[in-house]
Amino acid sequence: MEASLLKGKQEQEENDDGEWNGGRNVAVEEGDTFDIPPKGASIERLRRWRQAVLVLNASRRFRYTLDLKQEEGNERIRRKIRAHAQVIRAAFLFQEAGERHIPKTELPAVLPCGFGIGDEQLTSMTRDHNYSALQDYGGVKGVANLLKTNIDKGITGDDADLVSRRNAFGSNTYPHKKGKCFWVFLWEACQDLTLIILMVAAALSLALGIKTEGIKEGWYDGGSIAFAVFLVIVVTATSDYKQSLQFKHLNEEMQNIHVEVIGSGKRLSVSIFDLVVGDAVPLKIGDQVPADGLLISGQSLAIDESSMTGESKIVRKDQKSPFLMSGCKVADGYGTMLLTAVGMNTEWGLLMATISEDNGEETPLQVRLNGVATMIGMVGLAVAGAVLVVLMARYFTGKTTNADGTVQYIKGQTSAKSAIDGVIKFFTVAVTIVVVAVPEGLPLAVTLTLAYSMRKMMTDKALVTVLQYVLVFGKFIFLYLTL
Repeated sequence: MEASLLKGKQEQEENDDGEWNGGRNVAVEEGDTFDIPPKGASIERLRRWRQAVLVLNASRRFRYTLDLKQEEGNERIRRKIRAHAQVIRAAFLFQEAGERHIPKTELPAVLPCGFGIGDEQLTSMTRDHNYSALQDYGGVKGVANLLKTNIDKGITGDDADLVSRRNAFGSNTYPHKKGKCFWVFLWEACQDLTLIILMVAAALSLALGIKTEGIKEGWYDGGSIAFAVFLVIVVTATSDYKQSLQFKHLNEEMQNIHVEVIGSGKRLSVSIFDLVVGDAVPLKIGDQVPADGLLISGQSLAIDESSMTGESKIVRKDQKSPFLMSGCKVADGYGTMLLTAVGMNTEWGLLMATISEDNGEETPLQVRLNGVATMIGMVGLAVAGAVLVVLMARYFTGKTTNADGTVQYIKGQTSAKSAIDGVIKFFTVAVTIVVVAVPEGLPLAVTLTLAYSMRKMMTDKALVTVLQYVLVFGKFIFLYLTL
């Protein structure tokens, strides 16, 4: 191909030389076999024919070169595809050979915990809904045998058996977050801006009163303000602390529900906290699944898993889909389940561990009332500052007089002690305005009102874990009565 291109290039150069020499034909050797003499054609026509032939030959060579390159690219792609196919085939052959020659690992007949299956294997299988792992254990009956459970009669339920199961798989309880102590509530009550303003005012009033009137009578105003602030803080902290204790006690009572279990062939009523792995628990419409487990048998059993998955779709449970999650409701049918995970090993346990009972946020009413109190306090501060400036300006300009008409301050004549005493009196007036303007009883009134409402609801066994829900409930009642 390169030789033909070179030859074409030489012919083009010779043709160009011919044109340079007056358009004469290219000289050829005598006796050339392919030398065909022209038959009456002009030199110009022969030159055009040669140019056309050269162009056609060049285009053919170019297309041929492109076709060769495309064919080479296609061949490279085919080689890559064949190589990938061979690699995949080799991997499948290696996997099949390994499955044939490597023996399957079998679980020991008895683990150190005393059962044929461990806590980690049960938890992993249940959380992942691993149906293949369940089949490897022999299905639900196989798992029951590993847990030493009779699917018809349940477990023996004696003290030794219950202790061994709790030691091996844990108990059906959830760790509660440690509650706040009284000092924490006391510190939180001190963070109120209104009370902070009053504490500053009490300190100033106490200092100015002692300075002007002496310690015997000067502490009255400042001491009264400080006592009022102290009373508000203590009452607020005590009320919040008692509410937290009541929440904890009532919450424990509400969570301590009783469920039916099958033990020694009988149906027994036990606390949900006393359930252990291996228990056989019957389920019916309206029941809550007490722990994670497997369906032993059932009839048209349908579970509402919206509390765990967020989907409102009802899920049918059968032998092909036997996994049950704690916290879900039985929507239809009935059945019997085998508990395989309890407490913190369940999905519900992990969810409960992340939920806080009360985040300490203020209610909308408290936010608004605190805003009103803060605004009033700021207005009081502004008025007190303006009054202080006016009084001091009148005093130092000689416009303030005594009862007998004499001027209180004369520049160059009034002593420094008398001037300081006059300024202290003006500060006392300003502090008094601040104390009167700030509504120190507003935070206490809000706290006591909400606490009373929550206690009234507790008498009806209504647990309010978040304070603002009292207001929400009140809004619903108002809407219901108005409509």
